[in-house]
Amino acid sequence: MASAHSEQVKESLRVGITFGLTSAVITTTGLMVGLNASTGSRLAVIGGILTIAIADAFSDALGIHISEESENQHTPKEIWLSTIFTFLAKFFFALTFIGPVLLLKLPTAIMVNLIWGLGLLAVLSWRIAKMQNEKPLRIIAEHLLVAVVVIGLATVIGSLIAQIFN
Repeated sequence: MASAHSEQVKESLRVGITFGLTSAVITTTGLMVGLNASTGSRLAVIGGILTIAIADAFSDALGIHISEESENQHTPKEIWLSTIFTFLAKFFFALTFIGPVLLLKLPTAIMVNLIWGLGLLAVLSWRIAKMQNEKPLRIIAEHLLVAVVVIGLATVIGSLIAQIFN
């Protein structure tokens, strides 16, 4: 019985951390570069990061909760653990992007955070590849490509917003 319990917790933790970290990196870096391109405002970027850490963390946690319920394969305890771990991972990892914005000039902070976020995503992707006995380079490249596309699109949209509304 204790083994089944620890497996439940382990699986819920894996779901929460992998989803929460990935979402924190993609959403926060995309939002940061978009807000920076459109406003150039440290205040806007800090507000965006805090909004991601709170509102989007709750949103993602509820999304995982409903998704796990809809599978009809998990116990209520597993569902709630995945929900809680998703919120905590998204909240924590999103907040890690705030330090550089507070301490560095905004353009430098954005670059530091892009390196940090892509590094986190690369490490997570490497761990996933190893767990699946896959070649890490392919998995890492696939995941980083998606992140770079999001970052690029957010930058372009931010720049267009600045041109249209300034």
